[in-house]
Amino acid sequence: MRDAYHEELDSIGDSLVEMARLVGSAIGRATTAILDADLKLAEAVIEADQKVDDLQHDLEARAIALLARQQPVATDLRIVVTSLRMSADLERSGDLAQHVAKLARLRFPERAVPYDLHATILEMGQLAQRLMAKAAEVIITKDVDLAMQLEQDDDEMDLLHRTLFQHLIDERWRHGIETAVDVTLLGRYYERYADHAVAVAKRVVYLVTGEHADDIQTDVQPVTGVEGA
Repeated sequence: MRDAYHEELDSIGDSLVEMARLVGSAIGRATTAILDADLKLAEAVIEADQKVDDLQHDLEARAIALLARQQPVATDLRIVVTSLRMSADLERSGDLAQHVAKLARLRFPERAVPYDLHATILEMGQLAQRLMAKAAEVIITKDVDLAMQLEQDDDEMDLLHRTLFQHLIDERWRHGIETAVDVTLLGRYYERYADHAVAVAKRVVYLVTGEHADDIQTDVQPVTGVEGA
């Protein structure tokens, strides 16, 4: 019975990793769709989000069943409760990738992103994907130091987000109000996506240590560009 119980705990972790990988792929593909005005790809991203939702619902059902049957305590209880919270972060990340794809679909056959902002949006999309890949690695390895890096790595996304706003308030902006709204929404989607990746990593810190990440003092330095993620 105990072996089956721990196998179920492990399977919940596996589901979280699969969700992280799916939403990481989704934000990468959604970024391509929005930049290339690729309707087919946008539709594929939108449709694929159902799998993430299904995984979350299945994980929730299994976690609640474990709570009811096994009444876990201490570390095991943290695993179950924290997994539920991480699944919510990952599901929301999938929704945000879907929002990017829906904007691409809404503006098709036009491009939602002006050419002079393509590089910034591309960089935000690539960074979001790397952050989620690192979050998946943290779920697998339970590496607290790696988890603590994500919040510092997220500073790069915040900088890119501010860069978008600098373009919007520049007096040379000539792309109109509708495009300004689109760009504002995109910036928010990517920024919130990165926040959810950070939240997942912070929850792993709590799972491993029993302490909240914000209460732990570390000397961890960010990985430049997050290329290793």
